[in-house]
Amino acid sequence: MYRIGYGEDIHRLVRERKLILGGIVIPHEFGLLGHSDADVVLHALSEAIFGALAAGDLGTHFPSDEANKDLDSAIILKKADELMRQEGYQIANIDLSIALEKPRLAPYILMMRVNIASILSTDLKNISIKAMTNEGLDAIGRQEACRATAVVLLRRK
Repeated sequence: MYRIGYGEDIHRLVRERKLILGGIVIPHEFGLLGHSDADVVLHALSEAIFGALAAGDLGTHFPSDEANKDLDSAIILKKADELMRQEGYQIANIDLSIALEKPRLAPYILMMRVNIASILSTDLKNISIKAMTNEGLDAIGRQEACRATAVVLLRRK
């Protein structure tokens, strides 16, 4: 039996914050603003897993309260992984897209994939990450935000 989930997240780019995507710190003059570390990649992926399990959303599991301030998003993904395993599922495959004008993400894609594979205890070949720009269009194109989308296919163990 299979379950499919979709997740999406967007955060503003601001000065004096680290740019963390897929759990990797990427050198850049801007970072993402959020209650946690604002890692849109891990947030979108966690949302996709929660969605595939019909288990609510990020806010259900990690409300915006003081206990979750500046939370490492790997903790969020580990919670989604734990819930997935409790329900008897495993990752079949993951397809992630990141929309960001700058910096170029190609040098960091493999590191993100390795990190996510490690967190989810799955094979690297099960994780695809693509990066794109928005060709100067909308808030992403104006370098005001970064968005990630994720699709996950889970299969029963």
